[in-house]
Amino acid sequence: MKIKLFLTIGLFALMTNCFAQTNSSWTKWSWLMGEWKGEGSGQPGHGEGIFSFTPDLNDKILVRKSHSEYPASGNRPAVIHDDLMFIYLDQSGNASKAIYFDNEGHTINYSISYSDQSIVMLSDQISNVPIFRLTYSLLDNNTVNTKFEMSQDGIKFMTYIEGKSIKVK
Repeated sequence: MKIKLFLTIGLFALMTNCFAQTNSSWTKWSWLMGEWKGEGSGQPGHGEGIFSFTPDLNDKILVRKSHSEYPASGNRPAVIHDDLMFIYLDQSGNASKAIYFDNEGHTINYSISYSDQSIVMLSDQISNVPIFRLTYSLLDNNTVNTKFEMSQDGIKFMTYIEGKSIKVK
């Protein structure tokens, strides 16, 4: 009888812990949830776009959708960039991984780290492929800075595009 009681208590404690992790998994992302409109500049030129972070699959993942437009400039045609990212939980319930897809055929796997005011995504190191770093930094309650960088060695990063966005929803 005591064994059944201990097993029941243990199972209840385990279930409570699992549910607690699920509910708090996205706390570090709360300031990025919603819809954003931004402007920025970099290699593709000056552009503007929108992006959103939305929980999905009963809060098991976050989905980021992004759409950017860069007008024609000189002999360069206009560019439209669409991408989709899924942020997901690792086995311990932490939001530490993401996978990115875009309309140019790129796929990037990221590991995620956090500081007080930023979320940093660093791509997996693959032979003969640049390393990418995507950083969201909170500037104030309604403004974020987004920076996308590349590196050949993982030490010296070059900014490819950077811009500020304002929360619209």
